[in-house]
Amino acid sequence: MHLISSETLTIERIEEIIHSKIKLQLSDKAKEKIVACRNYLDAKIKTHPDPIYGINTGFGSLYNVTIAAEDLSQLQKNLMMSHACGTGDEVPQEIVKLMLLLKIQSLSYGKSAVQLLTVERLIDLYNHDILPVVYSQGSLGASGDLSPLAHLCLPLIGLGEVNYNNERKAAADVLQSLNLSIIELQSKEGLALLNGTQFMSAYGTWCLLNAKKLNAVADYTAAVSLDAFDGRIEPFKPHLHSIRPHLGQINTASNMRHLLEGSALINRKKEHVQDPYSFRCIPQVHGASKDAIDYAEKTFLIEINAVTDNPTVFPEEDEILSGGNFHGQPLAIALDILCIALAELGNISERRTYQLIAGSRKLPAFLVANPGLNSGFMIPQYTAASVVSQNKQYCSPASVDSIVSSNGQEDHVSMGANAAVKCAKVVENTYTILGIELLNAMQALDFRKPTPSSPIIENLKTNFRNKIAFIEEDVIMYPEIKKSIEFIKHNSFKFPSTL
Repeated sequence: MHLISSETLTIERIEEIIHSKIKLQLSDKAKEKIVACRNYLDAKIKTHPDPIYGINTGFGSLYNVTIAAEDLSQLQKNLMMSHACGTGDEVPQEIVKLMLLLKIQSLSYGKSAVQLLTVERLIDLYNHDILPVVYSQGSLGASGDLSPLAHLCLPLIGLGEVNYNNERKAAADVLQSLNLSIIELQSKEGLALLNGTQFMSAYGTWCLLNAKKLNAVADYTAAVSLDAFDGRIEPFKPHLHSIRPHLGQINTASNMRHLLEGSALINRKKEHVQDPYSFRCIPQVHGASKDAIDYAEKTFLIEINAVTDNPTVFPEEDEILSGGNFHGQPLAIALDILCIALAELGNISERRTYQLIAGSRKLPAFLVANPGLNSGFMIPQYTAASVVSQNKQYCSPASVDSIVSSNGQEDHVSMGANAAVKCAKVVENTYTILGIELLNAMQALDFRKPTPSSPIIENLKTNFRNKIAFIEEDVIMYPEIKKSIEFIKHNSFKFPSTL
C-alpha cells in the first residue's frame, strides 16, 4: 500500500508503485487537508457576493459571466462534457494509470477544494485498474491538459469509456458492477479535475523512466561495439575527463571502463592510433545526454509534487488565487530537451553500426562470411538510419510554438502535450536503433573469437545468444531485430554507483 501524502514522490517510487501494482490510499493528513479546503470554499461561496473565477463564473473568455448558485453543480458537469474533445491515438494504458496517480497526488495537497469522495473515487479507479479511454490529441499544454483530463475524469460522473479486465466498456456499467456511486460534482470540482498538467507529466514520467534505461543500454551497447570494432581504451581514461569535468561525461567514461575491464580485445596492441568520433567521443555525446536527462528529471520531480490546477484555494491565507500554475512551459522545454538527448543516443549509435558493417579492421563486409551472395547486415543499418532521421524530425521543438485560443484570453500556450507525445515516439525509436546496434555488435564480436571481451560483455553475449543466434547466411531480419529490441527492454543494464 502507498499512502498519498505530502512526502516527495520520486521517479523511482512511481516506477515501483506502477510495476509492483501497489494500491493507493490517502493518508489521514491528506484527508484532513482535502476536507478543510472544501469546507472553506463552501463557506466562502455563502458569504462572498463577488464573482470568483471558475467557481461561480464561466470559463476562459466567459470569465465575466456569473452563474447562479443553483447551477454551480451543472456548470461543472457541463465543463467535463464539453471539454472531452480528444482525438488521435488512444493513450497507452500504462500512461493513463500514471495520469490517475499524478492527479490524485496533486489533489491531495488540499489546495483544489474538491470533495474527499471525488479523490477517493479516483483512487478506486486506480486500485481496480479501471483505466479511462483518453486520446493523445487535444491539449495545448496550458489551462492544463483540458481535453485529456476531461476524458480521464468523465467516469467519475458516469460518462465516457474505460478499459477494464481487457475490455473496453461504458464507464457507468463498470461503476455499477462494482457498486461505485457516480459523483455529484460540487462547485469548482470540474475545473480542478481538468486544470492540471497530468497528461504532460505522465508522459514525461514514462519517458524519463525509459530514458534512464536507454541511457544505461547505450553505454553497454557502445562498449560491445567498441570491443567488436577493435577500438582503443585511451579516450576513456579518467584524467582526460577530469580536465573537462561535465558530470555526464565523467560518468560515461567510468561506465565504459567498468564494462571493458578485463577485456583481452581492448588491451591488445592496436594497429590504428585513433578511432572515429562515434567511438572516441562516446563520453562526450552520451554524457551530454545524461546531463540533459538529469535536467528533465529535476523539472518533472518538481511538477509531480506540485499543485497545477486553477484557481487555487488557500484557506490559511483566506485567498482564492487565479494564476497560471497549469501552464506547461517548464515541461514543454524539458520534454524537447529530453527528445534531443534520446535522439542523440540513437544518432551516434547508428554511426557505430555503420562503422561495424563497413568491412574495416578485419571485419567482413556487412558482417557475413560470404558477402555478395549474402547481404548480411546491410539493410538493418538502412532501417536504423531511417529511424534516426525520423527522430530528428520529432526533435523540432514544440515549446517554441503557440497558438491563440479562447477568444484571446489564452493567448500563449506551451504545446507541452505535443512535446510529450512526440518524446514517447522518440523513446520507442531509440529502443529500435540501439537494438539494431546490439544485433550488429554481437555479430561483429563473434568474428573476434577466440580473443575474449570482458567478463561483463561475454556474459551479456551469452544471454543474448540464448535468444538470438549468430547469423551464418541470410535470414529474414525483422524477427531478429525485434528479438534484439525485446532483449534490451526486458533485461537489466546496471552500473555501480557513479559520481
